[in-house]
Amino acid sequence: MGAATNGISLLAPACSVRLRAAWCLSFCKYLLNRVGLGDISWTYRNNNTFIFFPWTEKLLVLTVATEETDGFRRFQRSAQCFNYKVKVLGLGEEWHGEGQKVRLLKAALEQYADNEDQIILFTESYDDIFSSGPAELVKKFKQAKSKVVFTAEAVAYPERRLEPKYPSVLEGKRFLGSAAFIGYAPYLHKLVADWDGADEDSDQLYYTKIFLDPVKREKINITLDHRCRIFQSLHGSEGCAYRATNDTIKEHDQCTSYAGKKHKVQLLMNYLGNYIPRVWTFETGCVVCDESLRKLSEFKLLMNYLGNYIPRVWTFETGCVVCDEGLRKLSEFKLTLLFFYQTDDSFPLVVIGVFIEQPTPFISEFFKRITSLQYPKQRIQLYIANHEPNHQRQVEKFLKEHSAEYSLVKYIAPEEMSNAADARNAGMDMCRQNLECEYYFSIDVQVVLKNASILQTLIEQNKSILSPMVSRVQEFWSNFWGALSKDGFYARSEDYIDLVQRRRIGIWNVPYINNVYLVKGSVLRTKLNQYDMFRSGHLDPDMAFCDNVRKQGVFMFVTNRQLFGHLLSLDNYQTSHLHNDLWQIFQNTQDWKEKYIHPNHSFALKGNNIESPCPDVYWFPVFTETACDELVEEMEHFGQWSSGSKEDQRLQGGYENVPTIDIHMNQINFEKEWHKFLLDFVAPVTEKMFPGYYTRAQFDLAFVVRYKPDEQPLLEPHHDASTFTINIALNSVGEDYEGGGCRFIRYNCSIRAPRKGWALMHPGRLTHYHEGLRVTKGVRYISVSFVDP
Repeated sequence: MGAATNGISLLAPACSVRLRAAWCLSFCKYLLNRVGLGDISWTYRNNNTFIFFPWTEKLLVLTVATEETDGFRRFQRSAQCFNYKVKVLGLGEEWHGEGQKVRLLKAALEQYADNEDQIILFTESYDDIFSSGPAELVKKFKQAKSKVVFTAEAVAYPERRLEPKYPSVLEGKRFLGSAAFIGYAPYLHKLVADWDGADEDSDQLYYTKIFLDPVKREKINITLDHRCRIFQSLHGSEGCAYRATNDTIKEHDQCTSYAGKKHKVQLLMNYLGNYIPRVWTFETGCVVCDESLRKLSEFKLLMNYLGNYIPRVWTFETGCVVCDEGLRKLSEFKLTLLFFYQTDDSFPLVVIGVFIEQPTPFISEFFKRITSLQYPKQRIQLYIANHEPNHQRQVEKFLKEHSAEYSLVKYIAPEEMSNAADARNAGMDMCRQNLECEYYFSIDVQVVLKNASILQTLIEQNKSILSPMVSRVQEFWSNFWGALSKDGFYARSEDYIDLVQRRRIGIWNVPYINNVYLVKGSVLRTKLNQYDMFRSGHLDPDMAFCDNVRKQGVFMFVTNRQLFGHLLSLDNYQTSHLHNDLWQIFQNTQDWKEKYIHPNHSFALKGNNIESPCPDVYWFPVFTETACDELVEEMEHFGQWSSGSKEDQRLQGGYENVPTIDIHMNQINFEKEWHKFLLDFVAPVTEKMFPGYYTRAQFDLAFVVRYKPDEQPLLEPHHDASTFTINIALNSVGEDYEGGGCRFIRYNCSIRAPRKGWALMHPGRLTHYHEGLRVTKGVRYISVSFVDP
């Protein structure tokens, strides 16, 4: 005997088929009667197997849903997970109020009024999920020994004045809830027979008055599920909501119970502001969040949190079970393009809203990644809202070079922007008003996209709203919240750290997303059709958007199934320089490195790709061309070049023995950043090439030198005031200047073609007496650091 589709399978013994079937059926019925499961239905399979379904064939689930929302789809999936038979009432009707449910139920029960064996479970669908199978639910209903069993709650609703009239209970919840109830069809028919109210009336008040009438309560034989054995109402669940046990369970036991087993779920819940790790025993068939208490949104959020795990949504052993359900495969469009030679019109049209609301580093790199998205540009329309005059130059450069590639581009310049909410409303409405727009992709410029196929990935998941998870590098600061505080602000959910660190991978229903997300155009034109989505009370636009989405019952999901990128830190970003990104080596080290450090520098750290053109002179790549260009432009923008005389008030003592025309790093407030650069990217190479020498890369002098034929064409022979010197070429010989180079006199060794972005490293004192060779044409720039003076 074993579990089989919520039933019991029995193998018939080896004898003739006719005798075997007759004998086995009688014998199995005898056994089931002995264990109290005699009321069964059964089927016979050709493989000599009987499948018995105790009671479950006589259970019908009735629910009301006027439209197919995310919550409804979650309910349907949970029902399918356990093979419940569900009939949906009112689909396509306009919603008027709670009384509408009673009217629909009354009409539906007419055909079952005389069916004494028919068990009906009536439950709401938008905020309800099943957590175990029909057999267990029906068994517990029968154990209640009543004809009708209602959900129990800890609070009397909707009229608290009726509270004294409720019978007292020794244990559990005392008050009736209408979110779910179960009973025999004839008795449920009696329950609603007298309903003549309006659709706008309260269903819960109607049922409450019947329950509080002793005569009617006894006639219909109504009781409440005080100890939450059938229904778990999350409202007021501090009572009998979850009975903690000390049982130790395996993590894969989550959401897998059948008849005769307790349903155990290991969850750590942020419950009413307290973090309580527990192993909870769900002895319930249906978990419900009372719809009549919609204003208590924290319980709806709690339901959404639970829905990330039950039933059978995510477990430690299986990971995400539902992530590949209901996908929209864009590969189908690719095949269409390949075999039928159609145009890019086969791809969904996407409006991308780009928002620049504050000074942000690496703007140019952001737009490079936008142009690199693996999606047909003619199926993309751009809406760019820029609030920052400092970034006007980068935006205009992007538009000049790439705007013609896109289907449509709309740019809101800083002088045209009124506020962030208006800009975001306009961007979203650009998709809403265009019936061809299937998706709206909102992204803030502080998002560093590393996944070029992000649009296709998000579209294929086929969610109403989906955000790719991104966080700050090596921090827990991300673009989503796992929970909300009572005041509607950030609260850390039990699973938040695991999600950010991708120890739990899947698609997660969360109460707040920000910075980057995809919204279906059809949702914008229906559930989210209000224009002003980014205003709600005194909330900031990001929180207002999420608040409005939650109010409409639309789920916001975040996915961490792939690595999508990260968030920039905007802390302390200053705009007082020409190239402000140069100063980001502390705040956004990874992005600074990607922009400014030569891609082959990593080989130098391993002792590879290092040349030695002269004795004890080492040559290795360190800067990108961008780094060289921006450092030169920054110095020219600053403009306060020294005179080249030996008198130099910038130095202690005011005298320079071998002067150059230069600008010191401390003159542009870059000495701290330069020291970190030397420490992180030069010192490791030094220690590799000069074994036994360890440096902290201290310096008194670090500067950019300018050589020009008519200004200072060369530098006389000299020793450097350093243990070792770093000399980085900042432009290219043959392109920007002619001549130049460095000659080490003692070794009669010259380097006449320095490579842009490469560093020369050599000892400073005693051994490496050298000179700067004459520049005959153009302008030569080098960066010099006297390390460990």
